[in-house]
Amino acid sequence: MLHFERFTLDNGLRVLVHKDDTTPMVAVNVLYDVGARDESPERTGFAHLFEHLMFGGSENIPEYDEPLQMAGGENNAYTTNDITNYYIQLPLANIETAFWLESDRMNALAFSEKSLDVQRKVVCEEFKEHYINKPYGDTWEHLRALAYTTHPYRWMTIGKELKHIEEAQLDDVKAFFYKHYRPVNAVLCVAGNVTTEQVKQLAEKWFGGIPAGEKYNRSLPAEPKQTQARMKVQEVDVPLDALYKAWHMEGRMSPGYYAADLITEIMGNGFSSRLYQRLVKEQQLFSNISCYHTGSTDPGLLVIEGKIVEGKTLEQANAAVDAEIAKLVSGGVTEEELAKAKNKIEAMITFEDMTLLSRANNLAFYELLGDAALINTEWDKYNAVTAAYLQETAATVFAPENANTLFYKKKS
Repeated sequence: MLHFERFTLDNGLRVLVHKDDTTPMVAVNVLYDVGARDESPERTGFAHLFEHLMFGGSENIPEYDEPLQMAGGENNAYTTNDITNYYIQLPLANIETAFWLESDRMNALAFSEKSLDVQRKVVCEEFKEHYINKPYGDTWEHLRALAYTTHPYRWMTIGKELKHIEEAQLDDVKAFFYKHYRPVNAVLCVAGNVTTEQVKQLAEKWFGGIPAGEKYNRSLPAEPKQTQARMKVQEVDVPLDALYKAWHMEGRMSPGYYAADLITEIMGNGFSSRLYQRLVKEQQLFSNISCYHTGSTDPGLLVIEGKIVEGKTLEQANAAVDAEIAKLVSGGVTEEELAKAKNKIEAMITFEDMTLLSRANNLAFYELLGDAALINTEWDKYNAVTAAYLQETAATVFAPENANTLFYKKKS
């Protein structure tokens, strides 16, 4: 069980403290309740652009990395469709450096045309390199647009179109910052050999004076229930045909989420999974295949994807995947399969909790979901999934009308 204490500053900043007296390091994690789903459809890619801008200097600190490196620390950040997360790990003796850095950029970024121009170019290059010029790089652009008609999960974290980033203006950027990057929309988690009193003093000193901002109340359009299977064929210059199939599944806080996660373990995680054994090893239709889900807070997608062996057709591969799904829906899983999947997930949860940064990150994330204490009941929710409930979930998720199929075809 992970122990933590919690308090909230007058400006609404939620602070979590996790004491670990076995390490000389401290992890400082700042999680902002904003992701790509919170963007305007005409201005996508902003959450990710911001992740870059946050390293471009703040009011009193022109170079973010330099003082951190001098303090023996390291840092990074990531953006998803749901959240934006910044984290620092450094020696405990230099903990105040982390508070100084994070509070200064939360208080006021050094908004300048130069900084925006630099980071805009960086993100545009990233977009081109990973999503336009890379083989199979735009598959998620097609898959999201196919599966979602209404919810903002219909675009990728990096953005829907390159021009949205290219045309980003300083006023747009400032408005986005002051709407989302406020204490009232953030969670600070400190993990290490610290006391709550010590963290309270530092939090008051460095974050207490930052204006609270307005609480961002999310009101996103819900994705309507899919009533008809969708399909798209994309001809592209790639070495092998690829099949992508996506089905809508329940969101992060629903029991069906845990059952769907176990389904992905059994169907397509690793060499002993059903899809690998039958479609790669036995039938030799795929050179590789995997089954996973997007892990989204709102209802997300369960995905099967794989590259097709030369000489086999996409139609054959698709029919074989459908046949394996039909077996799962009609026959369910064995108790042995379910126990093995649960053991793997329990081991993964345990392994994640071993690192200080992961604990700080996860506690902040669960606090954003509603309560950091949820971290201690996560395994129980997986363990409560029965073979019957898993089969019931499979029948719902894999309903024929819920399928979105992308044939990613190499040009002939």
